[in-house]
Amino acid sequence: MFLFLLTYIKPLPEVERFLPEHIRYLDRQYRAGRFLCSGRKIPRTGGVILCNFPTREEAQNMMEQDPFFREGIARYELVEFALSKAAEGFQRLLQGLP
Repeated sequence: MFLFLLTYIKPLPEVERFLPEHIRYLDRQYRAGRFLCSGRKIPRTGGVILCNFPTREEAQNMMEQDPFFREGIARYELVEFALSKAAEGFQRLLQGLP
């Protein structure tokens, strides 16, 4: 499992300019079953994406396809972790993942 931790490095008007393209990117990854959940940080300084990839290299590649990454809108931290415990409903969701 991986977390993409985004921190905006451009002003919010620049973030807003690329937001529709970023949302399309998210939608494609959700349809492909790669992203599990995502959202804005509070206060609005960036975002978080929880995702599932077989390898760090695949996660890195997908992260670099995000328009926010490509356009230098946000700084990204890629965190890999081994899932060892989860709520029952979340475990059922994970059973369908590759």
